[in-house]
Amino acid sequence: MIKSMTGFGRGESSDNKRRFTVEIRAINHKYNDIIVKKPKTLNYLEERIKKTVKEKMSRGRIEIFVSMENISDEDVFVKPDVLLAKSYKSALDVLADELNINNDVTISSIMRFQDIFRIEKAEEDEEEIWLCLSIAVKNAINEVLHMRTVEGEKLAEDIVNRSNIIKAYVKEIEKFSDEVIIEYKTKLRDRIKELLDNVCEIDENKLANEVAFYADRSNITEEIVRLYSHIEQLLNTIKSDKSVGRKLDFIIQEMNREANTIGSKSADIKITNLVVEIKSELEKIREQVQNIE
Repeated sequence: MIKSMTGFGRGESSDNKRRFTVEIRAINHKYNDIIVKKPKTLNYLEERIKKTVKEKMSRGRIEIFVSMENISDEDVFVKPDVLLAKSYKSALDVLADELNINNDVTISSIMRFQDIFRIEKAEEDEEEIWLCLSIAVKNAINEVLHMRTVEGEKLAEDIVNRSNIIKAYVKEIEKFSDEVIIEYKTKLRDRIKELLDNVCEIDENKLANEVAFYADRSNITEEIVRLYSHIEQLLNTIKSDKSVGRKLDFIIQEMNREANTIGSKSADIKITNLVVEIKSELEKIREQVQNIE
C-alpha cells in the first residue's frame, strides 16, 4: 500500500559507554532531501546515517537529529607532564635556596600548576559507535514508516472513493454522449424548418451529412475509454508498496487532459457540468498525491 511522506520517529540505544537519541521528522518534498544534525565528533558517520535512511525512505524532506551522551568515563585519561612538573620542582627548589626559606614543596603545591596535566580521550572504535548509533537510527526509521503507512492507508481510501465518483461521472457522460447526436439532429431539423418557415422540404441527405460531421467532430469515445483505463491504473498503482508518488501525479495529469478534451469537444451542458465535477475530484486527488512517497 502507498505511504505518506509525512511522519515522525524517535529511537534510542546505548552501550556501556554512550547513549544515543535519534529523532526523524519527514515532510513533503519533490525529491529525497536528507539533512543530518549531529555532534561534530560524529561527522564521519553522516553518510552512513543518510544511506540507512535512503534505503527505507526514497522521497521527502527528512531531518535527522542525533544527540549523544557519554555515560562512562573509562575512555577519558588524565596524564601528567612529568618533565614539566620536574621543571616546576627545580624552580621551586632554587627559590627556596636563594630566598633561604623552607622548602615545603608537596604534591598539592605542584597540582596548582594546571598545565602539567593533560586530559586525553582514548581512541574510539568507529564501528562500535556506529553499531550503537545505527540501532537508534533504525528504531526511529521504523516509527516514521509506521506513521507513513497509517497515513498512506487513509490517503488510499480517499483516492479510491474519489476515483469511484469519477468513474460514475464518466458513465453518465458515456450515456449522454449517445443522446447528444439525437438531440443535435432534432434541434437542427427544427431550426431549419423554422428558418425555411416550412416552405421547402429538408434535404435529408444534407441533414445526415451535417449530423455525421458533427458526430465525428464531437465523438468522445476514445477519451472515455482512456479515462476508464487511467482510473484502473490509478487504483492498481495505489496498491503498490513502492514509491509511486510521481507516477500517480502523471496519471492524474493524463486524466485531467482527457477531461479537458471531452469538455472542448462537447457542447452539451450536461456533459460540460460533469466534466467540471470530474476536474474538481481530480484536483482533490492531486492534492492528496502530493503527500504520497
